[in-house]
This record gives sequence, C-alpha cells and structure tokens, in this order.
Amino acid sequence: MEETSKKRFHIDWVLVVTIALVAAFGLIMVYSASFVRGYDQLEGNYTYFFERQLMWLVVSCGLFLFLMFFPYRHFRKLTPLIILGSVVMLILVKTPLGIEVNGAQRWIGAGGFRIQPSEFVKLGVIVYLAYVYSKKQAYINDLFKGLLPPLVVVGFLFGLIMLQPDLGTATSIVAVAGLIVFVSGARLLHLTWIGGLGAIALVYYARSAEYRMNRIIGFRDPFELGFSDGYQLIQSYIAIAHGGVTGAGLGQSVQKLFYLPEAHTDFILAIVSEELGLLGILFVFACMVVIILRGVVIGARCRDAFGSLLAFGIVFQMAIQILFNAGAVSGLLPITGIPFPLLSYGGSSLMVTFMSLGILANISRKTEKERSERLDRESVYDDAEQEVAATSSNVTPLRPVRQFTR
Repeated sequence: MEETSKKRFHIDWVLVVTIALVAAFGLIMVYSASFVRGYDQLEGNYTYFFERQLMWLVVSCGLFLFLMFFPYRHFRKLTPLIILGSVVMLILVKTPLGIEVNGAQRWIGAGGFRIQPSEFVKLGVIVYLAYVYSKKQAYINDLFKGLLPPLVVVGFLFGLIMLQPDLGTATSIVAVAGLIVFVSGARLLHLTWIGGLGAIALVYYARSAEYRMNRIIGFRDPFELGFSDGYQLIQSYIAIAHGGVTGAGLGQSVQKLFYLPEAHTDFILAIVSEELGLLGILFVFACMVVIILRGVVIGARCRDAFGSLLAFGIVFQMAIQILFNAGAVSGLLPITGIPFPLLSYGGSSLMVTFMSLGILANISRKTEKERSERLDRESVYDDAEQEVAATSSNVTPLRPVRQFTR
C-alpha cells in the first residue's frame, strides 16, 4: 500500500517524516522552555505558549499539505501579487496597525492576533528571484539587463525591513538573494563587486548606531558587557555547559527560570542543549541535515529552471537561519534575533517554514512524477526493442532457391 501511494502521489516520505519529527520535538521543547514563564506571567497558565504553538502548528500543517499538492508553477503568475503584498505588509508595520515589542516595530495585528510580515517576505523574495532569474537565463551575464534589476527590488524590501529595524532578517534575505544569483549562473566578477558593496553597506550601517556596535562587542567578548549586551550570551554559555553530553533531563533546565531571556524563542537551542545535552543537539542537526540535503537533491534533479531555483532558495533560507541562530547561541556570530526553523516559538516563523517546505515537497512530487514517467517511457521503448530483437533471432532465414541445370 505504501509503495502504491508513493507511486501514485510521489510523496517524498523522507522529507515529510523528518519535518514531522522536528516539528513534534520543537513543540515539546517549547512547552518545556516556556511553562515557567506562562505560570509566572500569565496567571498560572503554564500551557499558554504550548497551546498557541500547537494552534499555529495545526494551521501550518494544513498549509503544508495544501502547498504540497498545489502546482508550484502557478506561482509564476502570482509573483507580482506576492511582491506587491510584501511591500504593503512592510508599510503597514509603520502604521497604527504596527505593534512594537522590545523597542522594535516588526509586527502587525489587532487584539491577540499578530503576524511578522518580514517572515513572509523571506519566502516572497525567493519566489520572485526564482521567477525572474529563470526567465533571464539567456542573458544572466548581462549586469544591467539581467542581474541588477531584480536586486533593486530586493534592495527596496531590505530598506523597508531596516526601518523596523531588523538587521538579522534583512541580512538573511540579502544572503539568500546572493546565493540564488550564484546558482542562476551569474558571472563571479559581478557577484564579487555586488557582494563587496553590500558588505561595505552592512558594516557602515552596523557602525552607525551604538546598540548595534554593542551587540558586536558583546559577541566578541560578552564578559566585557556582562550586565548588558553580553548578558544573554553568557547565560547561553551556562546552559550549554550545564547540559554537557547527556543533559540535565527534559524539563530540568535552570536557565529558563528567568536567567536566559527569550528561552523559548531565539535561544531555545540553548535549552535543548541544557536539558538533552549534546545528544539532543545532534538529533536536531541530523534532522536538519537530512532536510537540507533532500532539498539540494530536489533542486538538482528538477529540470525546470524556476522549480530548481525555488528549491535551492528554500534550502538556502533554512540553512542561513540555522547558521545565524546556532551561531548566536554558541557565540560564534552576533545575536540577530533569527529563530531556529521548526523549533523556536513563533507563529509567523512556523507558518512560513512549513509553507516553504510544502513548496519544496511539491517540487519533489512534480520532479519524481516526471522522472517516473520518463523512466516508464524508456522502459517501454527498451522492451519494444528487445521484443523486436528476440523476434528477429527466432525467424528462420529463407533458403536460397536451388538452381537446376538441364
């Protein structure tokens, strides 16, 4: 039955099962990392964050299933609407609908409902660049006609995100854009110039505000600013050291008792390390490696330029988020506020991740279906050739007519 289902629907079960494992694990860890905060700050409602994450997970699973069976090629026609919607949402953040949290205005909503538009813009930029550069393959080496125009749009979105401000998300979008341009076949010289200019702009922007420089200093030497910008990283160090190899046990974290800020969101990986140790971290990263490698295989096998760039863009986005988050938690990179995919608490991030993976699963389905049909045609052709050859070998050749002489 499983083989019949796989042949009929061409579902990538390795990808789907791995996603389900990480999502279930993330739900457990969100509960473990947040129940103390819920009990203390929400009148004893220790399941508050768990219930909300479960609600978002159910919605996200529905979106995943829909997009897994929704033909990804239809996104070509929807690309203008996607970019327009991205711009509108980012503008709405600066209106009265915008919600400010911890000094940053990055959300829109009303009442208890809110979303983070920049998370959806991540996916929108991937779809947009995959669509545009798949059409520009014939002249991708032309800097002004092929390469730069889409990057101007990305730069405009980058500027809107920086108004929030949200340097981490904006940087991840630019990084993904650069990687999509690279796999599109652009000239390395052009990429070097653009990358260099982008790096100079980021350095200038980071040095333009004291709090941004403090984050960098806190990353380089957190003990120098141990009671301010370096505090969170120090607490993360303590959590990782406390966990060791096997961990203190599920639910036994000390740092989540209001020592480590954002324990259930950006720094949930530190709680995983403290409670489940190095073994828990290895489980998470093993699952993520499987997802990323499956994505690379899907992108490489897809014969449609749009689908291939879309798959690679989704994989790049996940890999960069993992790198930024794990780097911040371990002190290898500055703290950027980027959540860990499928693990951190947050509805917008969870929804966008599942939507992205649903599209990836759809590309896999379409690619495997076409590959299966191609192999079937080749098999029928080979069988026909073998049948003709066998028939020819079994035919008795005609004897020559005897010539009689009188």
